[in-house]
Amino acid sequence: MLELRSVSKNFGGLRVLQDVSFTMPQGSIYGLIGPNGAGKTTIVNLITGLLRPSSGELRFNEHDLTTVASHKITQLGVARTFQNIRIFKEMSLLENVVVGMHEHLNYGVASMLFNLGTYKDAEKKAKERAHELLSWVRLDHKAHMLADNLSYGEQRKLEFARALATQPKLLLLDEPVAGMNPAEKTELMAEIVNIRQRGFSIFMIEHDMRFVMELCDRIAVLNFGKIIAEGTPEEVRNNPDVIEAYLGKEDAE
Repeated sequence: MLELRSVSKNFGGLRVLQDVSFTMPQGSIYGLIGPNGAGKTTIVNLITGLLRPSSGELRFNEHDLTTVASHKITQLGVARTFQNIRIFKEMSLLENVVVGMHEHLNYGVASMLFNLGTYKDAEKKAKERAHELLSWVRLDHKAHMLADNLSYGEQRKLEFARALATQPKLLLLDEPVAGMNPAEKTELMAEIVNIRQRGFSIFMIEHDMRFVMELCDRIAVLNFGKIIAEGTPEEVRNNPDVIEAYLGKEDAE
């Protein structure tokens, strides 16, 4: 579903990524881990078109993403959440999710300005779908509440629902449990499994090793801009290069 082929990214003389290659199967939960500064978020920004690779190729369902604009990548079926939650706190939960559907609302400006039937029908369907997505993350009972009144964990789940509103095939999660307490992490893990069971593929970067190991089918490890290991959670957990990257050589020994 997602493939990176010898991808490198330079910022001036700084080489952030060096010949990164991996393949993510469709229908999987795939994790990318690594120490701070390894280049993980840079990879997500490359996949979503916010950055361009210095060399190499990114492919999604046989589409070459290397030069595709970010909004076009969204249309192809790629959505993301951010490390720092980005929701419209002055809007209701329902409105936040409907905003994510704007690419798929089938009406023109004139229909909206004059409140024509096509606009009313599209808005009705959008709200119905938004309620459904909120029910997936168990927030539909708060649909008309302002997003600013949600807890941190609930705001993260709202961000999931809004990303799903873009009708993605692949959902990219950038440190989804950052700042969460153990109970919130456990609840969010269940939500991610539920999303996968509904037919979505999920790519995540995360620092919480227990969360990643329990959730992901396969994991790639990035260190100093290079992939140093890739495999099942068990294979990665026992890889000496991974242990050294996290603990340092003396502690690993």
